[in-house]
Amino acid sequence: MANTLTVNARVRMLSGDFNWENDVIKVQLVSGDYTWNTAHENLSDLSPIARIGQALALNNKTITADGAADADDVTIPSVSGNTITKIFLYTDTGVENTSKLIAMIDTATGLPLTPNGGDIIIVWDNGVNKIFRP
Repeated sequence: MANTLTVNARVRMLSGDFNWENDVIKVQLVSGDYTWNTAHENLSDLSPIARIGQALALNNKTITADGAADADDVTIPSVSGNTITKIFLYTDTGVENTSKLIAMIDTATGLPLTPNGGDIIIVWDNGVNKIFRP
């Protein structure tokens, strides 16, 4: 698989039901215990056993002049568990069944990664694509 925006995210972007800068966007590490499915729309579709580490909100989200989504790099503290194979972004509503998945990243430097109890730092691309480009 390759990095992708979810179908639901694309629809939400086109319909104006998504605001990168103002919505609470979180990042969640996910293990190989999860298999990507394009029909998955919500955080509840990610099995709790596949979620690794703490989900954290992105800070200082911006949109570049040429249309890429960016934010500060993220440090997830004290991560242990199964091998991490994917990173998901989602809009956090506070309820798993309505927290919409935005993007799945499975192709990045450092993936897959076996956590050892230390911090994991997600360094977003500093090139033109940043975190993602719709």
